[in-house]
Amino acid sequence: MTLNQAFAIRVRELLKEKKMTQYKLEQATGLYHSTMSSILNNKIKASNFKSMALIIRELGISIAEFFDSPVFDFEKLDID
Repeated sequence: MTLNQAFAIRVRELLKEKKMTQYKLEQATGLYHSTMSSILNNKIKASNFKSMALIIRELGISIAEFFDSPVFDFEKLDID
C-alpha cells in the first residue's frame, strides 16, 4: 500500500466516523472538488503536506492522532 492510499483510507474512515461528507470537508478546507477527489481516489502521485494538514485539521484531530492508525504501519507502506 502506498502512503497516498493509506492517507485516503484514513480520511474516509474519519469522514464516516464523524458523519461528514466529502463536500463538507472540501468546503471547510477550501480545496477544490477535483483536488479532494484526486487525493481520495489516489489519482495523484504525491499529496502535498499543506493539503494533508488542511484535511487533518478540518477533521478535528491532531496530526499525531491521524497517523496513529494501523494503515500507517511503516513496515508495510510503499513510500517510494
